[in-house]
Amino acid sequence: MRPPEAGVDGEEGFYRAILDHVSDGVYYVDPQRRILYWNAAAERITGYSADEVRGSSCADGILMHVDDHGTSLCKGGCPVSATLADGEPREVQVYLHHKEGHRVPVLVRTNPVRDSNGDIVGVIETFNDSSALLDALKRLDELSLATETDHLTEVGNRRSMMDRLDASLRQDRRSKSRMGLLFIDIDHFKQVNDTHGHETGDRVLKMVAQTLKHNLRTTDAIARWGGEEFLAILEGVTEKTLAATADKLRMLVANSYLTEKDSELRVTISIGATLVRPLDTPDSLVSRADTLLYRSKAEGRDRVTFEP
Repeated sequence: MRPPEAGVDGEEGFYRAILDHVSDGVYYVDPQRRILYWNAAAERITGYSADEVRGSSCADGILMHVDDHGTSLCKGGCPVSATLADGEPREVQVYLHHKEGHRVPVLVRTNPVRDSNGDIVGVIETFNDSSALLDALKRLDELSLATETDHLTEVGNRRSMMDRLDASLRQDRRSKSRMGLLFIDIDHFKQVNDTHGHETGDRVLKMVAQTLKHNLRTTDAIARWGGEEFLAILEGVTEKTLAATADKLRMLVANSYLTEKDSELRVTISIGATLVRPLDTPDSLVSRADTLLYRSKAEGRDRVTFEP
């Protein structure tokens, strides 16, 4: 059975139209790792249009995949290169670089494309945005968005975080699981504003906020507390998982960047992390996390200070 050709440019156009209607990002690279096809979902997930990436190499620094440890996979461990070399399909969780600077968690799958002789002539990579929190936020009604969202960074605002702190503390006392709090501050943010201007500073705020938001669970909450400060609530955590999550967020922000005048603008964050104690109030919990944050600042920044 041949595909219908009405309304599309022949058989090739038919299959391109199908790929442009799937929810996963799809792109094709040749043996030199040049990107020859880039579908509509890839544009949506990464922020890069097909015209911006076609013909470039996937090693050119467009997506800059990193793993859980912040290691760049373009320099070693690239699943596309590995599949080109041995013909084996792969599946790996990575963090790609969005055009707006933040890191997006994606599940990547690579599969070889072979010609009639069985020789590898390219690789198809599919990937999907695994940050379920983004979908949850999209389901909020307009009133909630207006009253509970910081419109610059598109995360929660201080009011929403205060309400969530109250609710989470009540829930924590009723359950056996524990709640953790992260107090996060962008290092040397005033210097960013002074050097690059407030418009770029706003882009940095959004980049950091989006990296944090994309890499938390749907049960967690992230809000802009004020200025360059953010609070994150993590439900049902242990000392180990809270500390590990905080350090992962720190690493992902350090590996995010904006392109500013043909150079990379990077920032780091300092974090104070703590677990809820039996007699905690919202004020005491935030105050303790704030104290731990400033210990991170005093000890050199770009670090997590944790105290149960």
